[in-house]
Amino acid sequence: MTEPVKQLVIHGVTRQDQRFRPSDWAERLAGVMSQFRPAGAMGGHLTYSPYVVPRLIDGVRCVVVDARLRELEPLAWKFVCGFADDNNLKITGIDPENMDPVDS
Repeated sequence: MTEPVKQLVIHGVTRQDQRFRPSDWAERLAGVMSQFRPAGAMGGHLTYSPYVVPRLIDGVRCVVVDARLRELEPLAWKFVCGFADDNNLKITGIDPENMDPVDS
C-alpha cells in the first residue's frame, strides 16, 4: 500500500483575512517552481511542476505544494515556505518544519 501524499496548501488570504494581491500570485509562484520535477518526468518548459500547483479552493487562489519537494530540493521547499511566511499567508496541511498537520 502506498503512503498518502502530504501537501502544504498556501492560501491567497493573509492571517488577517485580507485577500493577497496580485491576483495571479499563485500562477507566478508555481511558474517560478516549474523546474522542480520528479526524475524522468515528462513535461514541457511551459508546464507547472507536479510538486507546486496553483488551485482555486473555495473561491480562493491557492498553491498546493507536495511535501516530496522537501526531499527533492530543500532550498525550493524553503523558498515556498518563506514566501508564505514573508507574506503572512494562511497555510494548511502540514507544518513545513516537522511535517505535522497544521491550520494557521
